[in-house]
Amino acid sequence: MVLLKNDKNILPLKKTGSIALVGPLAKSQADLIGNWSGAGEYKKAITVEQGIKSIAGPSLKINYAKGANISDDSLMILRLNAHGGNLDVDPRSSEDMIKEAIEVANRSDIVVAVVGESQGMTGEAASRADIGLPGKQLDLLKALKQTGKPLVIILMNGRPMSIKWENDNVDGILETWFAGTEAGNAIADVLFGTYNPSGKLTATFPQHVGQVPIYHSQKNTGRPYAGDVLDKYKSRYLDVPNEPLYPFGYGLSYTTFEYSTPTLSAKEITSNDKLTVTSKVTNKGKRDGEEVVQLYVRDITGSVTRPLKELKGFQKVLLKAGESKDIIFTLTTADLAFYRHDMTFGAEPGKFIVFVGGNSRDVKQAEFILK
Repeated sequence: MVLLKNDKNILPLKKTGSIALVGPLAKSQADLIGNWSGAGEYKKAITVEQGIKSIAGPSLKINYAKGANISDDSLMILRLNAHGGNLDVDPRSSEDMIKEAIEVANRSDIVVAVVGESQGMTGEAASRADIGLPGKQLDLLKALKQTGKPLVIILMNGRPMSIKWENDNVDGILETWFAGTEAGNAIADVLFGTYNPSGKLTATFPQHVGQVPIYHSQKNTGRPYAGDVLDKYKSRYLDVPNEPLYPFGYGLSYTTFEYSTPTLSAKEITSNDKLTVTSKVTNKGKRDGEEVVQLYVRDITGSVTRPLKELKGFQKVLLKAGESKDIIFTLTTADLAFYRHDMTFGAEPGKFIVFVGGNSRDVKQAEFILK
C-alpha cells in the first residue's frame, strides 16, 4: 500500500467519534482479490468495512452509504459481468445515492471514501481510454467535498490513474491496489496507524491521460524543457506541466525522512573499479518508520541516447524516530553498461550523475567520471 497524500496529518485516524464510510468498494469482496486471482475465493475476503469495525472498537461509530455504483455504463457492466465481474449494481439514481452519502457525511466527523475500479476493469483485455474514476464516483467525491468534512480516499485499482482533482481537493489518499483476502484488515491497520505505510509506486501516475506514456527513464529530447513557461518551442504541454502527479518510487510515511547529499568513494573511476555511494538518511519524525532508499544513475553522453534516470539499486531500512543511518550502494561498470548501435554491451567513458532519494523526483545528486 502506498500513502499518496496526507495533508495536515489527517491520517492515522482516531478510534473515537464517527466516520462516514462511503463508496462502491467499501463493502466489496469480489474486487479485493483482483482479476488474476485464479481459484481465489472472494467470499472469504475481509471488506474495508469489516476491517475498520474489527480494529476500531465500540468508541467509533460507522455511518455507511454506497454513494455511487462503480460504473453507470450499461454495456461495460454487461461485459464485466459476462466474465465474472460480480458487479453489484444499485438500481437507485445517482442523485439519490449521492444525496444519501451527503446526509451520512453531515452527521459524521470524517469521510472515508472507498473508490476506484472493479477488478475486471484491469488485467487481460481490459484497456480503458479514460483512466480517471469511472461512473459517478468523481461526482460523489465533489459532493462530499462540499460538506466541508475532512475527506480521505481509499483507492482500489490495477493501474495508475489520473486523479488530479482528487489530489488537489481531498485530505488523504491511500493507494491499496487489489490487496487480497486480508485487504480490509490491512487497510484498517494503515488507516488507524497500527502499521506505518512504507510502500512505493512501481509506476508513474500522470496528471492527465494525455501525458501517457510517462515514466522516469524516458529519453531526453532535442529541445528539453527547462522550466521557462514563456518559451513555446520546448518539449512541453501548453495546458499541463510535464511532471507527473506522482513519480515512480513515490510513497509517504507517517514520519519524514531527510537525505544528505551523496558522497562518492572517488570522483574518477576506471572500468576495473567499484564506486561506493553513501547517503545518510535520518528519520526526522516522532515515530519509527521504514524507508525505501533509491539509487538512480544518468549517463550524460552516449553513442546512443541515454535515459534521464535509471534505477540501479534500492534498500529498505527501518529507522527509529530520530535515528540516522548511512546507506551504502556499490556501482560497477556493469551497472553503467548499455547496448550500443552494434548491439555490443558495455560502458562508455564520460560523466555520470548519481541520484539518491525516496523517489525518482526528490533526490540529492553527485557526479563522477568513468575514464
